Formats: sequence, structure tokens, C-alpha cells
Amino acid sequence: MGEKKVLVEKKGHVLLIGLNRAEKFNAADMELLEQLSLAYGQLDSDQNLRVGLVYAVGDHFTAGLDLADVAPRLSADGLSLVPEGGLDPWGIQTKSCSKPVVMAIQGTCFTLGVELALNSEIVIASDDAVFAQLEVSRGILPFGGASKRMPRSAGWSNAMKYLLTGEKFDAKEAFRLGIVNEVVAKGAQFERAMELAKKIAAQAPLAVQATLASARAALADEAAEDALVGKRLARLASSNDARRAMEAYLSKKPVEFEGN
Repeated sequence: MGEKKVLVEKKGHVLLIGLNRAEKFNAADMELLEQLSLAYGQLDSDQNLRVGLVYAVGDHFTAGLDLADVAPRLSADGLSLVPEGGLDPWGIQTKSCSKPVVMAIQGTCFTLGVELALNSEIVIASDDAVFAQLEVSRGILPFGGASKRMPRSAGWSNAMKYLLTGEKFDAKEAFRLGIVNEVVAKGAQFERAMELAKKIAAQAPLAVQATLASARAALADEAAEDALVGKRLARLASSNDARRAMEAYLSKKPVEFEGN
């Protein structure tokens, strides 16, 4: 077996997930898609991990799907890309990861890369990043969530401009559309993403996960989440981490959360 197409490394409570097919602009073949799904499954299931950081090796984040490899595998039901133990990084075929994901993007970021950003919590892009949803130019449609998430983040007309034309847009426009949180100088995207990932990892992990779950649930059914949020609060308030936070507040000492 050749070099891993997705690099996985633990850095404290952060799981680094690196696209590693630079010679192909990190275009995603089935092997890369399956390895990425397994990495998200590891992030979700490992109790010691609190946040993921997705990045890419080389000058480009991803050129999108490697259609020569992937297209023959399409069935009447679409594309199955989640092996046992994995999670769909785009949150379509399975639930989304219960832990937050931070992304660092540079260079080309097409199709599934944009959709990965739309299903992440924080996205840092270098100022050389170029984005596009090219599916309509290839005779298909976005199937990683762009058709539902981009209108939500960017507004209907803004999203339709890019979903229906396949037109490229730069990092400044991605920021305006709400796809990107921050634009930084070329080469600084990973460091800034890591800074934010570590900041998230230092918070109470149960509280972070509950906040993420609450926000997602409210998007689906705001009234139902209104009825549930008090119960979420009560569970967190009875946790050991909440007790640790109160003790640290009273003693003016730093708090180290343990996730219980």
C-alpha cells in the first residue's frame, strides 16, 4: 500500500487531519474519501479528542473529486464513501461529527472542499484561496450539502449565483458569503487555525459539544430546541467540569477541564 492519502496525527486534544495527495492537487479519489471518513470517525469516537483541524499538504486544498476514479462507482443511490467506523465528513450519509472542526484552506478549493468548509465550524483561508462549485459544469449537482448550506450562509441569490454558474470566487468573496471566518496571509492559515483549535480544546468539552449540538438542532427546529435547551443546561451544570470551573472562578486559578 502506498503513502497515506489522509494524514492523521494527535496534538494533545486536537486531531490533525491532512489531505495528502498534493501531486493531484489533493483531488479526492475513493481511497482519500474513505480515509477522510475514518479520520472523522476517530475524532468523533475518541473521548480524548476535542476538536479536529483539517488542512492540506501542498499549495492547494483540493481540486475536488477525482472523477476518473469516482464516477464509475456512482450507483442509483449516489456514492457510498463511509466505511465501517467512519463518519461522512459532509454530514449527508451519516450524522455530522459531534466535535467541532476547524479548517485551514489555501490555493484551489473546489466543490467538495467548499462543501467541507460549509459543514465545518471555523474556516481560515489564505488570501490566495480560490473557490468554486463546478458541478453544473460537469453535468452533476453538488451532493455534499452545498445546495442546502450555501443558501443558508450566503443568502439565496448569492448562493445561486455560484451554484448555478460554476463561477470561481476569491477568499474575500468567500468571507462575504459567510463560508470563511478569516482571511490571512498566504502561509499563515494553518498557524491561525491551530491557534483557534487549541482555544476550543481548552474549553469544557461537554459544554462545547452541547453548544454545537444545540446550534445544529435549532437550525432544524428552533421551537424544539427552545424546549430542550434547559435540560442541556441542567446536565452540564451537574458535571464535574462545571464544578471545576466554579472552583477556579472562586480561587482565581486556571481551570483544566477533563470532559466529565
